[in-house]
Amino acid sequence: MENLPLAHTGAELSIWALFWQAGWVVKLVMLGLLGASVWTWAIIVDKLVAYNRMRAALSRFEQIFWSGQSLEELYRNLSDRKTTGMSAIFVAAMKEWKKSFEKGAKSPLGLQTRIDKAMDLALTREMERLEGRLGFLATIGSAAPFIGLFGTVVGIMTSFQAIAGSKSTNLAVVAPGIAEALLATAIGLLAAIPAVIAYNKLSSDAGKIALRMEGFADEFSAILSRQIDEKVAQRA
Repeated sequence: MENLPLAHTGAELSIWALFWQAGWVVKLVMLGLLGASVWTWAIIVDKLVAYNRMRAALSRFEQIFWSGQSLEELYRNLSDRKTTGMSAIFVAAMKEWKKSFEKGAKSPLGLQTRIDKAMDLALTREMERLEGRLGFLATIGSAAPFIGLFGTVVGIMTSFQAIAGSKSTNLAVVAPGIAEALLATAIGLLAAIPAVIAYNKLSSDAGKIALRMEGFADEFSAILSRQIDEKVAQRA
């Protein structure tokens, strides 16, 4: 068998040519992994922007909250707005505070428990929103290499069938099939590596944001507890 010209061999082993030469199973694997990679990067960019906005919003709220503005005035300013982060926790606590006193709450312990539960629920909703779609990154990070490996195994099996059919082990016969098979694994790693790195970073960032909100909830709970004690003392 004659050796292929160098230019022709290069064209046959280009990524685009390897994709079109691959079997339909390997093509489906490659397309699925490419789609997962695109969606992974979309999630990464969206989360990075969202976390930066959340950190900025937390800093703004902390500055306003500790500026000495009255809680009633701050609540009036925020109650009609769409709130997130600490603002949502603050509004949830103040709503429960006002509802309880409007109905003549008599048990300080029960009021404190209801306020804490309202803040916990608001915090849980905020964390669900922050951590949404991170599970997809974890799934892609763990599954994509194996999906790519599946495509590689199918491609190598096809290559062996081509070798048996041609009854030749010439590199020109073997190389294209092996290359297209390995391309599936390469695309799987291309999808998995950014997903794993991003998942670890974004999970860490979400945890830090959660700690800031939990710290505020604890501080605000202590403030409201003191005010509850003062109101109970005034009634007595």
